[in-house]
Amino acid sequence: MNAPDRHELFLLQEGEKKITFEPETRVPNAAMFTFNKEDHTLGNLLRAKLVKSPHVVFAAYQVPHPLFAVFNMRVQTDGELSPRDAVVQACKDLVGELEKLDQEFTKEWELKKIATQGVDM
Repeated sequence: MNAPDRHELFLLQEGEKKITFEPETRVPNAAMFTFNKEDHTLGNLLRAKLVKSPHVVFAAYQVPHPLFAVFNMRVQTDGELSPRDAVVQACKDLVGELEKLDQEFTKEWELKKIATQGVDM
């Protein structure tokens, strides 16, 4: 009953930004990113990709409230790469991996269709 309408969980309102960036002043080479209209799915994927980077010292995310599709991610780097560049690179890597997964899945699906042609399912 208290949950927002489903479309409010992923459609941006006019003037809303998908990602906001705020440099962290207490820690060097760190920043806080707020991802609007996203949840644990992207948060965990992105965090896992970031911690594998040799230039990332720390990466973690937090969902402030389960009813709202927003998460905050804190990223700290070693200084060779900015936190913003680290997040951009991790996103590009994830998109590449997901495209490869899509291609492999489609190939296997088509092979299964060919193999089962003429066989009742």
